Amino acid sequence: MHIVDGALSNDVVIAGGILAVGGIALGLKKMDMEKIPAAGIMAATFFVASLIHVPIGPSSVHLIMNGLAGLILGWTAFPALFVGLLLQALFFGYGGVTVLGVNTVAIALPAVLMHYICRTGIRHSNKKVAMFWGALAGGGSIAVTAVLVTIALAITGESFIPAAKLVILAHTPVMAIEGFLCACAVSLIHRVKPELFDSFIPVTAVRHA
Repeated sequence: MHIVDGALSNDVVIAGGILAVGGIALGLKKMDMEKIPAAGIMAATFFVASLIHVPIGPSSVHLIMNGLAGLILGWTAFPALFVGLLLQALFFGYGGVTVLGVNTVAIALPAVLMHYICRTGIRHSNKKVAMFWGALAGGGSIAVTAVLVTIALAITGESFIPAAKLVILAHTPVMAIEGFLCACAVSLIHRVKPELFDSFIPVTAVRHA
């Protein structure tokens, strides 16, 4: 769902850059040495998942896996996904350097949002309940990302509104796919490493869950 260079107005680009810097700074503040491996794995997962994409006007359709990144990383998803976006822009020309801030916010902010909405549900003792919340995080993050991209394009100019509407429509099947994949990932983590979901949640939140 990368927005390409030159597609957005300067105001939108600047606003996106400021928000991205804030999110990355907060994510780095919450990161420690124990969390770096998980952040690296999720950055690599995003990087690989979004390599295969279909261009749609000033944006594109592809898997993102930001919902899973949000569930595991929380605010640390900002620097992790930023690194993935930066490498894609530099080596493959996906998105662009000038819109890196907007793309980071559009992909990482929904991840953080789903983290706070679903973090209790995915740790439920009933695996089916946990998988439901995982599916919600996977599909919901794509939906919010599509809405943010649509808003960025619509603010830039009326000429982008048709493409903005198409972005939401085209990502409907992606929501279902990512919801399924995220639910499966939650199920797997429950079996092999359930403590992974606790490592990025404050101790007080874990105690009250």
